[in-house]
Amino acid sequence: MPIGGFVVTVDPDKVDRVKEMLLAISGAELHGQDEKGNLVLVLDAETSEEMELMTKEIRELPDVLALGLVYFHAEDEVERIEKGEYRPSRSFGRKPV
Repeated sequence: MPIGGFVVTVDPDKVDRVKEMLLAISGAELHGQDEKGNLVLVLDAETSEEMELMTKEIRELPDVLALGLVYFHAEDEVERIEKGEYRPSRSFGRKPV
């Protein structure tokens, strides 16, 4: 399961509204915020493709100014790919095997 850490920057006056929308996303957890409108968000998804869809949804939320990736961990997904248990629809720049 890929796990990513993000900073979501929002209008400081709209933080509470955006927090509610973020918490409505399955696999999203908030871990902090500052007075400037930066929220610490962790996303947990089944696949990196699912996480990509989650980040697209977040970027399109009203009052979200920016979404910045801080870390991304997908070691178990790589192991599933190596074992042939999962085949991503994207080749990530590599030729399909």
